[in-house]
Amino acid sequence: MDYRTPLKRAQGLGASHHGVGHWWMQRLSAVAMVPLMLWLVVGLATHTGGGYEGAVAWLGNPINTVVLVIAFGVLFYHASLGLQVVLEDYVSHTGTRLALVTAVRFLAALLAVSAIFALLKIAFGG
Repeated sequence: MDYRTPLKRAQGLGASHHGVGHWWMQRLSAVAMVPLMLWLVVGLATHTGGGYEGAVAWLGNPINTVVLVIAFGVLFYHASLGLQVVLEDYVSHTGTRLALVTAVRFLAALLAVSAIFALLKIAFGG
């Protein structure tokens, strides 16, 4: 005999039994994006008019390079989480939804790797 109420059995599980983790990662990545994007906007604003050489010098600073690599990783991860939620909410066919979510994940990973590669190439003078 089970003495737990239906509410107690369902708490924390959500519809697919993993929604809480996804929700938390979306919120944590959003919170991480705030200082990273503020840093990026301030950095870009203070170096406008410096030309190509100024941008390369700014990106050549190891601290700026590392922070921008982190920003790219968090940005594309957060975007893929958000697009996954939209697809799960609005695409009703399971196979199509799975294919689109997988495509979004691969595209986000490809874009993140491409952006980081381009940044490192500039930072190391390639």
